[in-house]
Amino acid sequence: MTDDFASVLPETRLLPVLSVPSAATAGPLAEALAAGGARCAEVTLRTPDAEQVLRTMAAHGGLTVGAGTVLTPEQAERAVAAGARFVVSPGFDPDVVEKCRELRVPVVPGVATATELMRALRAGLDTVKLFPAETLGGPAALRALAAPFPGMRFVPTGGITADRVPAYLGVPAVLAVGGSWMATADHLERGDYAEIQRLTALAVARSVT
Repeated sequence: MTDDFASVLPETRLLPVLSVPSAATAGPLAEALAAGGARCAEVTLRTPDAEQVLRTMAAHGGLTVGAGTVLTPEQAERAVAAGARFVVSPGFDPDVVEKCRELRVPVVPGVATATELMRALRAGLDTVKLFPAETLGGPAALRALAAPFPGMRFVPTGGITADRVPAYLGVPAVLAVGGSWMATADHLERGDYAEIQRLTALAVARSVT
């Protein structure tokens, strides 16, 4: 294991963010994402089946899978036991960061202000999640926030749609862009894995150009 988040983003700068209501959809979802060219995915711990979804998707082999919406050190520990290769949280919590260091997995805490960025920097981190990115002002706000922190890399998520990906990736400090538009609750409810694969392929194409 490594604590460098960049190491889990091979070939693409795209991070699908998934809230999966049923473990039964995890296998087909992993297949659709991988077939569309995704190489990693974040499974949010927002649903009752999230840990089983994480376990199933992590076993797929074609994806590097992490856990999102991690709020406590205990959740981080369970997520890693289920196969998570990285941890994402909506805010900065030093206890979650420390637990991930113990577990030797990359952690990407959420920030929204310069004060939170300074705390992350003081904790020795070089990658954070800007959340909620669109509400905070999008790429323009990200550029302004990143300017005083030249060594910091960002993974913006929150309200980002497919057509906004190039604008975010045009910001030099952006390591990858996260979003849920590729695999929404509606897609999963309908079992529309062909559409998930199509949208993923389009997003991957945008992320590597």
